[in-house]
Amino acid sequence: MSALVLPDFLPSDVCLALGDAQRLVTCLDGAHTVWHAWGQAQHPAVVLLHGGSGSWTHWVRSIAPLAGAGWRVLVPDMPGFGDSDLPAGCTDVDALPAHLHAGLQQLQNQGVCTGPVQVVGFSFGGMAGALWLADHPQDARALVLVGAPGMGITVSGRMALKGWRHLPTPQAQEQVHRHNLMALMFERPESLDALALNLHTANVQRDRMPRRRLSSTDIVARALPRVQVPVSAIYGEHDALYRGRLPELQSAMQGLPPRWGQWHTVPGAGHWVPYEAAEPFMAALLATLQVPGI
Repeated sequence: MSALVLPDFLPSDVCLALGDAQRLVTCLDGAHTVWHAWGQAQHPAVVLLHGGSGSWTHWVRSIAPLAGAGWRVLVPDMPGFGDSDLPAGCTDVDALPAHLHAGLQQLQNQGVCTGPVQVVGFSFGGMAGALWLADHPQDARALVLVGAPGMGITVSGRMALKGWRHLPTPQAQEQVHRHNLMALMFERPESLDALALNLHTANVQRDRMPRRRLSSTDIVARALPRVQVPVSAIYGEHDALYRGRLPELQSAMQGLPPRWGQWHTVPGAGHWVPYEAAEPFMAALLATLQVPGI
């Protein structure tokens, strides 16, 4: 356990809010997963799983409000992203549940958190959370999917993402990053501020799991019937993955898990709803998280 060194591009107020973080490392089969923790160890715990090509910083606007509301907040860099190792043979989300399960067990054995956690997964992290709890239902007491793909529902006319690694200058790469953020992550142009661009740029440079394909399948839809804990969902009204099809998604999703929780649509927001609409997203999340003992 050590102190977390925050990225130097974070604004001073964000650094102040997140400055008491702990950095923890778990290990499975020689592959190390880096976790970050905020709040008191004895408080009820929530695990936040970031999206694809991301890291813990996908949750930069959610962590302090959750800790302030009395939660123990645990945020891994999932295997293959951020500071965590890419395990041998790991090419997509289906390899992650074993590492998340082992990591949580190790943290609990160290007293980092107590009792079953609640898992909140954004996008790719929602897929990871669904597969994790389908395989290890004892690990958590609730699952919240945020903008999760893998439901077998597609939309036509989506703006295509562009490659950037081949471009020769940071300026050229930045233009592609801006394009990709507006194509997938944001609905409103003003949401693409300097912090979002810096977070995204730093994260995609450390993505060691390229060519992921399972997000375009129905892998989450097939996993949800095996998830025994309550499942809830939060989506941005204009999520690019489901533009025009959210009612269909809601209807399909509610019928899959044995125990359904809540559905929340955040008005005016796109895919990266925890960032673009931080306050209404947090209101929805706090309403969705189950208070221990209930």
